[in-house]
Amino acid sequence: MGDVLSQSEIDELLKSMSDGVSPEADSSETNGKKSALPYDFARPQKINKEQLRTLEIMYDTYCRSLTSFLSGYLRTPVSVEVISAEQVTYNEFSNALTNPCILSIVELAPLKGSIILELSAGIGYAIIDRILGGPGTGIKRMREFSEIEQILLERVVHHTLGPLPEAWANVETLRPRLERIETNSQFAQIVSPTDTTALITMAIRVGAVEGLMNFCIPIAVIEPVLDRLYTRYWFSSETPDDETDYAEDLENKIETANIDIAAVIGRTRIMVSDFVNLAIGDIIPLDSYIDADLEIYVGPLRKFLAKPGISRGKNAIQITETIIREE
Repeated sequence: MGDVLSQSEIDELLKSMSDGVSPEADSSETNGKKSALPYDFARPQKINKEQLRTLEIMYDTYCRSLTSFLSGYLRTPVSVEVISAEQVTYNEFSNALTNPCILSIVELAPLKGSIILELSAGIGYAIIDRILGGPGTGIKRMREFSEIEQILLERVVHHTLGPLPEAWANVETLRPRLERIETNSQFAQIVSPTDTTALITMAIRVGAVEGLMNFCIPIAVIEPVLDRLYTRYWFSSETPDDETDYAEDLENKIETANIDIAAVIGRTRIMVSDFVNLAIGDIIPLDSYIDADLEIYVGPLRKFLAKPGISRGKNAIQITETIIREE
């Protein structure tokens, strides 16, 4: 039979409930003792949930920019979205990898150290297929990447790192640089297996092919800026003047942005054997007339028609018509 409370103990219990303090807590404070909290020394918590949430918000911005770029670059529907941001050891990350894989070792200057951008092999093959003019369906049976395919992947990863400084702008001005690409996880040991990392996982879809893209960031790399990985740090520094400056800065960046402009004289199709045997003096007929306007492309869009000419001793074009909508 359980112990029966005395009247004084009942009064003490009612008083503690009205004060919002439990008897256990009160007794522990009276005795000067503090309750112990569990702590895993094998997996120390070096980055809290709010900092992980901030990283998730940052890479959500990165995903939107990357989606726009890849959709235009590959000329196929592309979607990228953040799934999660969590703390794991590097050993846990590397054990989940399968070979072949696409591991890009990236330097984040001015931060010291390297991070890993991991892209699933299926998505890599789909991207390569689109670059080479295919439908972007990928391959059914995985194999090692050839040297030519690795060169193409390096170009894609280089462009993929482009939106990264914008996502990190409120924390640090980064200058990401691709060091190398590894297709075997055993050759991508950038930190000790027990080191703690922040893992940002994103779902990527290229056409009908789905896969994952991961940013594995060692805590040692971002430790100097951990105190800035709080959303309140951004909002506390924002004022109406900051918003005006941001709009002006954005406008200036757009006005000074570099964009490729190409004047297409004409097009033709020839056999590979004819192309291999081309020699000086050979003539290749085009599908346009000598007095026809040239097609002017701004990036991937057909925007103008123009006449060719010379200005100050250099080849030039004179705009004759503006194309309101892409044809």
